[in-house]
Amino acid sequence: MKLEGKVALVTGSSQGIGQSIAVRLAAEGANVVIDYRSHPEGAEETLAKVQAAGGKCIMAQCPNSQGYIIKADLGIVSDVRRMVEESIAHFGKLDILVNNAGIERHAPFWDVTEADYDAVMNVNLKGVFFAAQEMVKHLIESNRTGKIINISSVHEELPFPNFTAYCASKGGMKMLTRNLAVELGPLGITVNNVAPGAIETPINTKLLNDPEKLGALLKNIPLGRLGQPQDVASLVAFLASVDADYITGATFFVDGGLLWNYQEQ
Repeated sequence: MKLEGKVALVTGSSQGIGQSIAVRLAAEGANVVIDYRSHPEGAEETLAKVQAAGGKCIMAQCPNSQGYIIKADLGIVSDVRRMVEESIAHFGKLDILVNNAGIERHAPFWDVTEADYDAVMNVNLKGVFFAAQEMVKHLIESNRTGKIINISSVHEELPFPNFTAYCASKGGMKMLTRNLAVELGPLGITVNNVAPGAIETPINTKLLNDPEKLGALLKNIPLGRLGQPQDVASLVAFLASVDADYITGATFFVDGGLLWNYQEQ
């Protein structure tokens, strides 16, 4: 129970990697704030798993008044600020921020629309920026240290044709992490990236149902399998704990070796 007494906010935690992170942090003793944008049923599922894991979760109509799940669009700054403020208002503090929410849009570069570009950058980079800002303001005001953990991607380093806006957002996250690590280090606030490779989540349903594409991808992964959400969650739990107090400004790749072995087919 390395996170006993801590409060963690996990954005985009109604499914996939975010859900797994929320449950793992709860298992380590943290109280968990679940954020969702469009899957309330998924948020309810995360809540049940968090409670089963031993944590307390904030949810609007929780019978034991442990709090509420927060609906927020990470692409809207006012929603981001409200999400952080409500988290703090309920539990009285916030110790850990996991910026997990993210989206992607598939299109050849010459067909990318302004709307799609803005959607990706707003959620993946702008939302992360302002969620971290609200968290830092809270930590400064309460004179406490804290942890910011960003869920990036191997595509902060690895080109991904037809997903240029997504790659740009993750490249921006890499530099944001490094810059904040330097600026916030004197305040005792650590900032790190966890960069997943190919993880078996709902966002990869098409890939999982295409044996040819899946087979080609697996040939690029030295460990020979897709990652599982808990592979990412385990590293996040470590970075959120005191065991990682001297780690900041780093990116940790959770990809089975994909990054250094990838070849375009």
